[in-house]
Amino acid sequence: MARAAVSGRLTWRAASLAEAADITGSARRLLFEVPDWPGHLPGQHVDVRLTAEDGYSVQRSYSISSAPDGDRVELAVQRVEGGEVSPYLCDVLPVGAQIELRGPVGGWFVWRASDLAPVTLVAGGSGIAPLMAMIRTRAAEGSRVPFRLVYSVRTPDDVYFADELRQRAREDAGLDVKVVYTRRAPEGSPEPPGRLGVATLNTYAWPAEFTPQTFLCGPTGFVETASDVLVALGHDPRRVRTERFG
Repeated sequence: MARAAVSGRLTWRAASLAEAADITGSARRLLFEVPDWPGHLPGQHVDVRLTAEDGYSVQRSYSISSAPDGDRVELAVQRVEGGEVSPYLCDVLPVGAQIELRGPVGGWFVWRASDLAPVTLVAGGSGIAPLMAMIRTRAAEGSRVPFRLVYSVRTPDDVYFADELRQRAREDAGLDVKVVYTRRAPEGSPEPPGRLGVATLNTYAWPAEFTPQTFLCGPTGFVETASDVLVALGHDPRRVRTERFG
């Protein structure tokens, strides 16, 4: 699969929107059918290209949120006000319409089921997308590698894949999920809202002595702060893999 993914990454392919649904009030799940898709690894991304009738085109990169599933590729798109691409994908693109995808792209920020080290996933906001692909791939592969997800969001309304994450954590003893709320916590929460910091990562991430594989994705400032905390807690920087945006 890895060789196929690498060899196909520079080819633009027509992708038809098969399903679409809101994830949050500002994000949408888009499932595309991509004929001859070469396959992907969890953590990779694609380039999306939109072309207007006058020939003007624009492209953006989006992480794949689905496990490998034949010719189907899922993207989780956050609507950016004033953006050229995300408002169209979230609010205009109808089921059955086509866009162009190129990929998959990336070979370093990926999890492979053959790696048996425990995994810590740290996400900020929409940074959950590539990490969700890892969670889903782990389940699809029947892997018993223990996963811990630490997910930072502003409010309960901003949690991507909220129902799915709750169900997976409830049914799978090998997946722990900790959601950190920075602006507003759920009613009755024993913890006040606050930014993700040393205490949270020290408590909910795998300890450094377990030599975990850590994947960290989110806005640049969030990623830099969280990676610095993990290194300060003794984690090997070479095992802390980061993906950032914004």
